[in-house]
Amino acid sequence: MIWNETKECMSRDEMSSLQSKRLVKMVDYVYHNVEFYRKKMQSMGLLPSDIKGIEDLNKLPFTTKDDLRDNYPFGLFAVPQSEIVRVHASSGTTGKATVVGYTRKDLDVWAECVARCFTMAGVTRNDIMQIAYGYGLFTGGLGAHDGAQKIGATVVPMSTGNSQKLITMMVDFGVTALACTPSYLLHISEILEQQGLLDKIKLRTAVCGAEPWTDEMRKELEKRLHITAHDIYGLSEVMGPGVACDCEYHNGLHVNEDHFLPEVLDSKTFKPVKEGELGELVFTTLTKEGLPLLRYRTKDITSMYTSPCPCGRTNVRIGKFKGRVDDMLIIRGVNVFPSQVEVALIGIPEVKPYYMIIVDRVNNLDTLEIQIEVDEKYYMDEIKGIETLTKKVAHVINQALGLNAKITIVQPNTLKRSDGKAVHVIDHRKLF
Repeated sequence: MIWNETKECMSRDEMSSLQSKRLVKMVDYVYHNVEFYRKKMQSMGLLPSDIKGIEDLNKLPFTTKDDLRDNYPFGLFAVPQSEIVRVHASSGTTGKATVVGYTRKDLDVWAECVARCFTMAGVTRNDIMQIAYGYGLFTGGLGAHDGAQKIGATVVPMSTGNSQKLITMMVDFGVTALACTPSYLLHISEILEQQGLLDKIKLRTAVCGAEPWTDEMRKELEKRLHITAHDIYGLSEVMGPGVACDCEYHNGLHVNEDHFLPEVLDSKTFKPVKEGELGELVFTTLTKEGLPLLRYRTKDITSMYTSPCPCGRTNVRIGKFKGRVDDMLIIRGVNVFPSQVEVALIGIPEVKPYYMIIVDRVNNLDTLEIQIEVDEKYYMDEIKGIETLTKKVAHVINQALGLNAKITIVQPNTLKRSDGKAVHVIDHRKLF
């Protein structure tokens, strides 16, 4: 929870007051320390003194990933290199990497935010926590590591790449908490089941992030492993994991809004949407020193809620992500998100929650194929059985998407498993 001076959970008014003070200080900080923002504000006729509080947030300029790439590698840093104690970076698969720098204070705040999230997931100093995010330039491994360590949990820095060793350590060390991507946790559950080790593990909670996943997937993982699973959110540009996390009620993800000021905006008009409506998530960092950002457009699509949560936390919540602005597929004029396919497939018992969406264009017409795996218990070699299941899946997908899709049934263990972010879409249209 986020506390005030009297050790009580902050009220909305108290939080708004704190955010206003920090925003005013942050705007003055970036104006005088980041040439990029100073020039942007000057071009808008805007001075730091024009920002009196969060009510003036809409006056400030937006920041995009392209801005970070255009100023690669250190052009948006607000402190000299001597004060940067760590750098992280995105993979750069769609262009130049986005580079993030952290001061010592930034790392302390980051560890605090992740520790809050893990505490929401029930992790304590008595847990043995395996970190199965990648270590290195990716923020997941070290970010989760520092947060678990701050709580006082015993940290097993497993990283990714060797699932069998992870499982061996999970059994031998009596691991009780795990941090990884949801797709990797699904893969781990599959191996544990195949090797008959489900009753040998002591795992009780998992904190998963780095990729969108649905409530249906969470419930599936909880059922398979007899654990509680929690959703943690972050992005390297803003900090890394620990920006938000869901509590035991899974009623949205609580934002650490004393450090990250959220907005949910219409991505066309850039006006705030109503509470509960979908829009693009935008963050302003309130305390970062190394790479402070004003109104960073995440391109993640979500909703925001200020209503009370049964857990007692008063910080705002963001809903499960529906996808990303740039990940939305437009097929024959219909908007499609991969999460819609995932939700539909989890409701079909004969099918495993592994899938691949393949989009192409033939004779100027978009085509949609969805490859899915059959559960071993239901796999049938008979043509009639496969045809029946294909028709069933095609009907479910049509109901979910409003589109007809070619359904390709593949054998169990055919589609690629991932120990990092899972790839669910191949869009051949982008190759032309």
